[in-house]
Amino acid sequence: MINALVVLLGCQLLGEVAVRLLDVPVPGPVVGAALLAAALSVRGIPSFLTPVAHGILRNLSLLFVPAAVGVVQYGPLIVEHGVSLAIILVVSTTVAMAVTALVFRMVANRVSGRSE
Repeated sequence: MINALVVLLGCQLLGEVAVRLLDVPVPGPVVGAALLAAALSVRGIPSFLTPVAHGILRNLSLLFVPAAVGVVQYGPLIVEHGVSLAIILVVSTTVAMAVTALVFRMVANRVSGRSE
């Protein structure tokens, strides 16, 4: 368990360090997650990482509590800009889904040997 936490937190730390050194406008944990994904795709998933990852995923809903508190704290601001926020959410979700579908099709075609 300690090894798995060291790997996960180490990747997050590397992401934070990379973001600060390179001065890029991306959150450190996102870069750390990308580094972890790259490492796992190259080396495979070690057996000690699976139970810890499942434990974290089982309790993932607890991580949304701070976000919910923020929504309550900024309620008046959300009411003031609610329509704009709703439009932004719908548009960004639609774009994200479309890009995901396109990338999936490109990868599926590449894996199957077809080209578009």
